[in-house]
Amino acid sequence: MRFSLAALLLTGLAFTAAATPVAPPDSASTTPGAGLAPLSTRMPARGPQSFGQIGKNKTLTLLPIPVLFYQAETGLGYGLGGLLSGRFSADTLTRPSNARVQYWTTTEGQSLIQLVHTVYTPGEKFYLNGEISAYDILLYYYGKGAKSASANESETEYKLFIINQRLQKQIAPKLFFGAQYRYTKITGVSSPATNTDNNATSVFYTDPRMTERERQNTQISGLGPVITYDTRDVPLAAFHGNLLDFGATFNGTGLGSDYRFVRYQLDARHFQPIGSNNTILAAQFLGQFHTGDVPFRELAGIGANLGGTLYNNANLLRGIYEQRFRDRQMIMFQAELRQKLFPNSDNEWLRRFDGAIFGGVGNVNQYIDKFNIGDTKYAGGAGIRFNFIRRDRVNLRLDYAGGTGSAPGILFAIGEAF
Repeated sequence: MRFSLAALLLTGLAFTAAATPVAPPDSASTTPGAGLAPLSTRMPARGPQSFGQIGKNKTLTLLPIPVLFYQAETGLGYGLGGLLSGRFSADTLTRPSNARVQYWTTTEGQSLIQLVHTVYTPGEKFYLNGEISAYDILLYYYGKGAKSASANESETEYKLFIINQRLQKQIAPKLFFGAQYRYTKITGVSSPATNTDNNATSVFYTDPRMTERERQNTQISGLGPVITYDTRDVPLAAFHGNLLDFGATFNGTGLGSDYRFVRYQLDARHFQPIGSNNTILAAQFLGQFHTGDVPFRELAGIGANLGGTLYNNANLLRGIYEQRFRDRQMIMFQAELRQKLFPNSDNEWLRRFDGAIFGGVGNVNQYIDKFNIGDTKYAGGAGIRFNFIRRDRVNLRLDYAGGTGSAPGILFAIGEAF
């Protein structure tokens, strides 16, 4: 299930966006003059109070977000969310934090309740990043490995509960070190006897690499170190800077896990203007590698839009169905060109619209030394952005994308894909 939110969302959000702060965040300029405080301590300009602004100095924005979408597997989905964005101090060198909560249900009985947060404490002394999610979910399963066939498409249903939390302390400018804990539990796992075409037994039962134990209720619990070097100016929609993030998660019976394995992940991103901040080049490499006994739900997946904090809140190769290709080892590269469409317009609304084109490649394999270039997967597309909260550079993202083994589709989300 792609979980593409319909563009109808934009209609309801437009009225809210009209009242959000409009101080441009795209550049920082100062005018020489006597009596100005240093940039790091100067209070942000207090313009007219707007709907949704909260906090003593109106540095936070809290807005409701309606949810509406349709998918063949789920039927009509509807619900409500909320977005909290801004700084928890008057220090303008502390990057904006955000927290998102949402609930939706569908006419076919699926549902989600989720809280995702990225928080920088004052002075960026601590960095907290995590989620709590509870899904009642239906997803297609195609088998493990790079050569899984579309004809194997089979439904899987289960309830999924996730707790993921990182706590990192700044040990040098822009360098954070700490620990991460991840807990996942699936219950009520089921699959129809045949695939979606009703012409063969469900691959969920015939996949030679799927064990009987994996088809049962499973909980995974892991803990490990994480180090992050992050010079991005605004993490939700960076104009410039880099991210280099490495973590290891040790899952074992001593932590309550049903499986013992280790997950290593390297995430590298680069952002730079081309000529001016009107055109931004964004690029990301992500590799996820496992040792030990990994159940199907914990395998690395190409085409991940539900990964959340598992992939540092990145969407991997938009256009490929959710974990369409999954295995113990995965590498992926994607790039995006982001362009302001009407940067010089006198119309405030037009200046809020951006466009983007993107593409990427990736691969999975059971063994790290067995990657085959002939198994490379491709994805790409284009989209429109609407600058929902200009002060914190929060964008609404509407993309049309397609990729290997997947039908093209429309995806809607808050924030950039990476």
